[in-house]
Amino acid sequence: MRKQDLFLPDFCHIRSVFALVMTGQLLAFVLTLAAPSDDLWQSLSLISLFVQWIVLSSAALLCVARGWLARLGNAGAAVVSYALVLLITAVVSELGYRLLDQATPVELRHGFVLRSLAIAAIVTAVTLRYLYVVHEGRQRMAMEAAARIEALQARIRPHFLFNSLNTIASMISYAPAKAEAAVEDLADLFRASLGKPDRLVTLDQEIKLGEGYLRMEALRLGERLAVEWRLDDLPRDALLPPLTLQPLLENAVYYGIEPSVRGGVIGIDGWRDGQLLHLRVRNPRADAATSARRGGSGMAQDNIRQRLGLALGTRASLRIKDSGEEYQVELVLPYRTTADEDSNRR
Repeated sequence: MRKQDLFLPDFCHIRSVFALVMTGQLLAFVLTLAAPSDDLWQSLSLISLFVQWIVLSSAALLCVARGWLARLGNAGAAVVSYALVLLITAVVSELGYRLLDQATPVELRHGFVLRSLAIAAIVTAVTLRYLYVVHEGRQRMAMEAAARIEALQARIRPHFLFNSLNTIASMISYAPAKAEAAVEDLADLFRASLGKPDRLVTLDQEIKLGEGYLRMEALRLGERLAVEWRLDDLPRDALLPPLTLQPLLENAVYYGIEPSVRGGVIGIDGWRDGQLLHLRVRNPRADAATSARRGGSGMAQDNIRQRLGLALGTRASLRIKDSGEEYQVELVLPYRTTADEDSNRR
């Protein structure tokens, strides 16, 4: 099993440690309030120190043992992690009680250790169960996202395929070089549609795929299709889900250019705002009757919006602006590179 497939979070990461510390402090408050004392603040301080020693020691041990736990699988990792936390609780309880009050009878010290173990057993069991349920939820979301990507990959419109093949066939006799280039563009598009749905691709790959798609459409639509690219400000190594840009370009052609006798211009603009990248696709708006006959474009947009959120988090989004004459779809992407992904997996 890979480390990223383990249901336990990475306790080497500061966010995981912070979450554990805050949870431990809440437990310390509850334990203090459950056992009233004459000096509430002193009692809270001692209990907090005791709980945080257990929490931080457990986090450090689980961090070091993460690679080994991953090899045991989720069930084995849960059992071993549970045992390790209880072992640390017993050791810290024994040492803490000895340091604070060496004159205490052995029976009382053992009772304190047993109570600490009982509390740790309950809290750890609940925490591990919660982490497993969250992990299962994320796995289901990932599987649903993969299914959505596969559905999107399979939705290349048949009319586009047939039109492209007919166009290529008609060019073979008088423009063999253009026909060969069109075949290569078509092959690139279908290669992308057959790729692994859970991987991320670079913006450069998506742009080249989109350029190839529009070149094929230009062979069929001729002067009716004009394209304006303004993406010089975008870093081409940024990562995003595959088939993010091409479906938007396909919608722009299908709903904006094809229905118009005069055709129109598809504009692709990009700019950077700090660590956020903006990518906008613009196309002329067909009349309402034509749009209704051709169906809505919301399925692909909803698909892309969901995949962006799952792959890149809440900072990624898809925005739509419809002025009546022009239709715009804007992608907002956090700037993430392959180096960032490799760092997150460690």
